[in-house]
Amino acid sequence: MKNVVIIALLLTGTFQAIGQQLQIGVLRDYRVSKIQFSHSEGDYNVLGDGSRIATINADSNVMVQLSSGKVNVSQNSVLRGTFSSVKFVPVKGYGTLALTAKSPAVRQRKYQDAFEVKVVSGKMTIVNRVSVENYLCGVIESEGGSGKHMEYYKVQALMSRTYAMKNQTRHSREGFQLCDGVHCQAYHSKLRFTPDIRTAVRATRREVIQDTSGRFISTYFSANCGGQTCDASYVWNNSDPHCETFLDTFCIHTNQARWTHRIPQYKWKNFLVTQYGYPMYDSVAGPMIYTFNQEQRRAFYIHPSLGIPLRDLRSEFGLKSTFFSTHPEGSDVVLEGRGFGHGVGLCQEGAMNMAKHGYSYRQIALFYFTDAMVGFY
Repeated sequence: MKNVVIIALLLTGTFQAIGQQLQIGVLRDYRVSKIQFSHSEGDYNVLGDGSRIATINADSNVMVQLSSGKVNVSQNSVLRGTFSSVKFVPVKGYGTLALTAKSPAVRQRKYQDAFEVKVVSGKMTIVNRVSVENYLCGVIESEGGSGKHMEYYKVQALMSRTYAMKNQTRHSREGFQLCDGVHCQAYHSKLRFTPDIRTAVRATRREVIQDTSGRFISTYFSANCGGQTCDASYVWNNSDPHCETFLDTFCIHTNQARWTHRIPQYKWKNFLVTQYGYPMYDSVAGPMIYTFNQEQRRAFYIHPSLGIPLRDLRSEFGLKSTFFSTHPEGSDVVLEGRGFGHGVGLCQEGAMNMAKHGYSYRQIALFYFTDAMVGFY
């Protein structure tokens, strides 16, 4: 049984007002040493160590290349100089740049607002200085895709905004606040296809999910919990009072609710014996090595005394979740699984289904996060 959820709207928060711009490190999955900035929407001034050195418009582009702890800047193949920092500032206060990494080659991405390129610890660091609204729009489309219900986009906006506010110093040592990958939140482009997302972001402006003392909570989510959310301690060792395990019937008939996977028995046995010393010759445990029934979520395979975390099995064999049962069949172990992802916090497919059935974004958020409240930062 879930604890009673306290619903509150905090018209004045306990936190100091947070600026409406974020610094996001982009292309962090690549060690970029050469990148082209080109026109997409609006003109940009290019500043090298504070002085204007070029303008990006429909007829020009700028190439930035790492060079001995600094960056070379060229406009239309003409060298403009070598600088410690290069900034790209929209002339009219807004605009969009197209970024095309050349070394290594990465598919073009488009981002709104300003940029800075600098060298941190010998690496080129590309920082998008973006408004909170534009950032959230890009994140929600990257994380949730298009074609979803408005109330779902609103609850995703709540979670993404809460994450950003709670973790805005996460990458401070690297010269920015948040990154664009799964380490933080996926942010692979500006909003492109789904105008409803911007509507949802604006409708929930400055709203976040907090504990009853007004502190930001951890807004974990996964694609599908398989009918039961997962206790955070089963995944990361540490429990979270707002992410408890409970039954969720909203996702059990959705696309990723069930899965089946087969693994050769010799691979299964070798891993358990080699990595965890599974007692194959024990009269009780030995015959059970391929048979495991998980009606309710657990943290360990067969029994905690064996010390085999289900999360390790998921990682080793590339499983969709840790919520599975096993049985032998021929020379294989057959895994009958439920859900997709770690299962902690909000279940995306469950939330989407709740939205279709008329639940509001606040009801959805407070269904999945225990002892929480929706408030303003």
